[in-house]
Amino acid sequence: MNPEGNGMTTESRWRVLVFPGGTEIGLGIWNALRHCKDVVLHSAAADVSNHAPYVFARHFILPGVHEPGWLAALNALVERLRIDYIFPAHDDLIAALAAEAPRVRARVVSSPPETCLVTRSKRLTYRALRGIVPVPNIYADADAVGAFPVFVKPDRGQGSKDAYLAQGRNELRGLSLDPERTLLLEYLPGDEYTVDCFSDREIGLLFSQGRQRVRTRSGISMHSHPVHDPAFANYARAIASKLALYGAWFFQVRRDAQGTLKLLEVAPRVAGTAVVSQVQGINLPLLSLYEQERVPVEILLNEINVEVDRALVNRYRHTVAFRTVYVDFDDTLVIRGDVNVDLVRFLYQCVNRNIRLVLLTRHGMDIHASLRQHRLDSLFDDIVQLGREASKADYITERQAILIDDSFRERKAVQEQRRIPTFDCSMVEMLLDDRV
Repeated sequence: MNPEGNGMTTESRWRVLVFPGGTEIGLGIWNALRHCKDVVLHSAAADVSNHAPYVFARHFILPGVHEPGWLAALNALVERLRIDYIFPAHDDLIAALAAEAPRVRARVVSSPPETCLVTRSKRLTYRALRGIVPVPNIYADADAVGAFPVFVKPDRGQGSKDAYLAQGRNELRGLSLDPERTLLLEYLPGDEYTVDCFSDREIGLLFSQGRQRVRTRSGISMHSHPVHDPAFANYARAIASKLALYGAWFFQVRRDAQGTLKLLEVAPRVAGTAVVSQVQGINLPLLSLYEQERVPVEILLNEINVEVDRALVNRYRHTVAFRTVYVDFDDTLVIRGDVNVDLVRFLYQCVNRNIRLVLLTRHGMDIHASLRQHRLDSLFDDIVQLGREASKADYITERQAILIDDSFRERKAVQEQRRIPTFDCSMVEMLLDDRV
C-alpha cells in the first residue's frame, strides 16, 4: 500500500473519531491506525462497559444511536474536538449516519448514504443483487419452504444475533416471527468466506481477497486464512458494478448443497477480521482515509501464506504510580538465555515516558558484558551489581518506585521494608499501556 504524493505535516494530521470504539470493528480500526503518523485517534461509545478506554487515550461518552439526542451530542463532540472524520464501527451507526447525512458535521468514512441504507437490509441487498450474483432462496412463510432445515435471521442484524436454524415446518410455525423483520432463507451447509474489498469511487475495485471463516464467535471470524478462488473477484466486481462502494467494504458468501457460492451480506465497512489483509500489506482503514481525501494509492500485497487465530486479550486500569523501575536481570530480564521481550516492551514504554530504569542484580558475571551480549547495554539509567548477601531493599530509595523480580523472597523484603509494589514476570502485563 503506497499513497502517492502524501506530504502531510503534523499540523494537517487527520483527527479521527472511531464510534463506537469498543466493538470488534472499532478495535480493529484502532489496531490499523494507531501507528499511523497522519492520524490522531479519538473514540466514543455509550456509557456501558467496553474495551475502548483501555486502548484509546482520548475516549468520550456519547448516547447510542437509538437514544434521543444522539446526533446533537455527536455533532457537539465533533466540533469540540475538531474531528475531521467519523469512522463508524457498527452497522446500526452506519445506517443512522446515512439517514442523517446532511446534518452530520464531519465526513463519514463509508460509502454513499443510499448504499449504506440498502446494505443494512438483507432483503434490500438480495433484491438489488439478484441476478448479479447468486443469492439464497427466500421463503414467504413456513408453507412455502421446500426443504428443511431453513435459516431464520433478522433482516437488519449482525453477528449472528437472533439467527436460528429451524429443523421442521411445525417448529418454524411455532416461532413468533415478524415477516417484515425476519427472513426465511435457504440453508447453506458449505464453507463460509469473507471477501475483503477496497474500491476507489472513480477507478472502481482495486482489491479483493477471500478468506475462510474457519471458526466464528458472535459473527466474528476467530480463525481465518486467505483462500484464492477466482469467483471472489468476479463477485466483487459484479457487486461493485451495482452498488456505489467507496473505500473498504466486504461481502460474505457460503456454499449451498451443490457447491455454489451464495451471498450472505454486503457491508460498506471494514470487516472484523480484516487484519488478515492488513498484515499482508493492505491497511483497509488507512486506505479508506486516503480514498476520502482523494489521495492516489497503489496496492502492494505480500503474497504469503498467513492465518490468524484470535482470542481474548487482557488490558488493565490500575492506580500504581511510579517514576523509577527497579529490575532484576537473571530469570527476569533474561530467562533461560533469552531476552524477556514482554518485559523489554514495558521498559521501553517507560523510556518513552521518561521513567528512570535501574538494573538491580546479583549477576555473577560481568553484567555490562552480559547486557552487551543481549543488546541491552544502553537501556538503563543506572546499573547496580550487588554482592550475594546484600539486600535489594537497601538500594531502593525512591517512594514512587516499583520492583520487578522473579524472587518471592526479594519481592517480599522490598514490599515490607519500602512499602512499594513489587511484580514478577507474570504480573507485568498489568503495567502495559496500549492507549494512543
